[in-house]
Amino acid sequence: MVKLEHTVMQGTADALIAAHQRASQTNDWTAFVDRIYARDCHYVCEYAGVMRVEAQGIDEIKATHYGRDMQVGWEGWTFPYEGVYVGSDNRLVTHWLNRGPGKRADGSYYQTPGVSFITLDADARICRQFDLFDLAHQMRLCDELEVAGLLSERLKEEWVIPMKQRLSDALPGGEPTSP
Repeated sequence: MVKLEHTVMQGTADALIAAHQRASQTNDWTAFVDRIYARDCHYVCEYAGVMRVEAQGIDEIKATHYGRDMQVGWEGWTFPYEGVYVGSDNRLVTHWLNRGPGKRADGSYYQTPGVSFITLDADARICRQFDLFDLAHQMRLCDELEVAGLLSERLKEEWVIPMKQRLSDALPGGEPTSP
């Protein structure tokens, strides 16, 4: 494997961050995939073990994660990055936020953290990506947004309710109990 220079790897991370910023504004989450991802890239996001999104190649990643999943009710959300950590063997770790619309009364954002573990190929394109975030925390955030009148009905119906059902079904005995 060709080892990339730190600045080259940082350049890919910067391009991904800029693309996500644009997509947050335009809600076009597939426009950048061909530029940043390798044709044969492998993408995985494990949603708390209750749903696995896996895509092999740029066509699948555009059809699943960036197409189907990101363009359904996430309008008004942003996904700012808190940090990029450049490692060895062409690996990056990015720390980002799922930031909902609006702010709380105290001025803080409605947000949950996430991380991506990324491997770049010799051309500095993403060839592997594994996304991870706390799905239960995300569901609580969506509840909070709903109470504040900021959760889109489409996101609630097409993502939040089904995901909560999957989480509940995965727990032994159904509904969790208080400690």
